[in-house]
Amino acid sequence: MAQATRSPGRPRASLDATVFAATLRTIDDLGYTHATVDRIAAAAGVAKTTLYRRWPSKGALIAACLLDAFGPVPLRGSSREEILASAIRWGAAKIGEPGVGAAFAGVFTDAISDPALREILATRFQEPYRLALKEALDLPSQRVLLFIDIIVGTLLHRMGMTGAPMADDDVEALVDMVLRVLR
Repeated sequence: MAQATRSPGRPRASLDATVFAATLRTIDDLGYTHATVDRIAAAAGVAKTTLYRRWPSKGALIAACLLDAFGPVPLRGSSREEILASAIRWGAAKIGEPGVGAAFAGVFTDAISDPALREILATRFQEPYRLALKEALDLPSQRVLLFIDIIVGTLLHRMGMTGAPMADDDVEALVDMVLRVLR
């Protein structure tokens, strides 16, 4: 009986998980700017070339890491208000996870001057959330984008201004404000 062979090296999913964990840990420890590809590779225990073979830039690596960290938006509730409120609370919790808010803010800043990164963020990150919320909330795309901008912008602004995620009572105030506009 022939033995199954596997290619040398780490399995792809395991490598991604290792690199993504090291990325968020490095950003949490050093900040986005100081979390270089060299430092992320060292923290992951891989060569820098391994990272560049998979992701062409730090921005592309961070975007992939954030996609993994966020996953699909859980749309819970039986009404538009419940669905949007649960999405806001979920987003606030995700942005508050170690390294995630700083990674999110940093990659957005880099995207201002990097059209390729902006394209990745728009198509691979924002678009799936926009489509899911558009369908769940039965709202026009522009209104959904406005909600995303207000919610994410507010959460990242607080993180950037204080260095900490938004407190739960402020998240609830944000939920109330956004739901007033929805009605």
